[in-house]
Amino acid sequence: MTAWDSLWTNARIATMAAVSDDPYGAIEDGVIAVAGGEIAWIGAAADLDRAQVQGVPAHDAGGAWIVPGLIDCHTHAVYGGNRAAEFEQRLNGATYAEVAQAGGGIVSTVRATRQASVDELVESALPRLRAILGEGVTTIEIKSGYGLDTATERRMLQAARRIPDHLPVDVETTFLGAHALPPEFAGDADGYIDLVCREMIPAVAEAGEADAVDAFCESIGFTRAQTERVFRAAHDCDLPVKLHAEQLSDLGGAALVAEYGGLSADHLEYASEDGVRALAEAGTVAVLLPGAFYYLRETQLPPVDLFRAHGVGMALSTDCNPGSSPVTSLLLMLNMACTLFRLTPAEALAGATREAARALGRQDRIGTLEPGKAADFALWDIGSPGELAYPAGFNPCRAVVKNGVTVAG
Repeated sequence: MTAWDSLWTNARIATMAAVSDDPYGAIEDGVIAVAGGEIAWIGAAADLDRAQVQGVPAHDAGGAWIVPGLIDCHTHAVYGGNRAAEFEQRLNGATYAEVAQAGGGIVSTVRATRQASVDELVESALPRLRAILGEGVTTIEIKSGYGLDTATERRMLQAARRIPDHLPVDVETTFLGAHALPPEFAGDADGYIDLVCREMIPAVAEAGEADAVDAFCESIGFTRAQTERVFRAAHDCDLPVKLHAEQLSDLGGAALVAEYGGLSADHLEYASEDGVRALAEAGTVAVLLPGAFYYLRETQLPPVDLFRAHGVGMALSTDCNPGSSPVTSLLLMLNMACTLFRLTPAEALAGATREAARALGRQDRIGTLEPGKAADFALWDIGSPGELAYPAGFNPCRAVVKNGVTVAG
């Protein structure tokens, strides 16, 4: 008898493995066998050896679609304070850059975050994360970047690492010390980057608190040269890099992160064809963030046709943050990616599964339903996988399975 722990039967399965002409990798009347928290076997019920499943507990999916656990691969979900007032300011005519230059934006969140303990950061983040996880998300990335000093940046990462103690989710942590210039370094961006490179990155690397390093390469953030210093420091500490690139202008960030073999380049509304070509050559994923595009009322679309033409993988995320994307619905981002950016529903779902896993460097464990990968998946009451990008404000998730165990539904 096969040593399987459980079976999921009577399911339609979107493997998202892209092994056929079907972009969803669909299996009708499919079965998933789970052992040790991993997928041990997956395929059509007709191909299953009935002798193998005698005595194995079976769960009837009732004809639901099973889809890989969704992955929210770019968030700032741990922070202190609230920036609702800035939303009103922008609606009254102030630009995102003007708000930031007047002492609002990221720096206003820094003030509140510096005053918060690790426990307070965890407690304030849990409601946001419960909302995100309620839509079938089983893995999430959480960045620091609202401390801008060593102690607070580390508290943010420590808080993010504690989230799995409270919720059934895997958390990838990203150090984003080069997010904005703190008030105490006004007029001395190079001095602050010295601190990031010489103290902060080695500290979080030695403590094992970060899985990657990010930066904000932009006119209101840091220059290309300063960002490269951050990347060199990250590589010295054996940490992979990613980048907020070309959100408001083209500073060549996409090409830079590609040069350093980055996991992802994120935002990219102003990316050039040279930048896109560099991403393709490096295998760096383009992470599209329609929530920020929407909230900032941006008009420059990311170059989706260029991504397609050059074969750049496109991931999607909420960019959950207190200022430019206070979004806790990844399903809504699938819809916005289709309606605003003109992705197909299959591209959008791949962006929240297979490509999101690549953006985290986790494609060996999550993102598709294949033998040997984590048994992370969700059951959906939908007629086809593309329907996940269709409604706004409606959640058809029936159940969530994490490491082979039902954790919701």
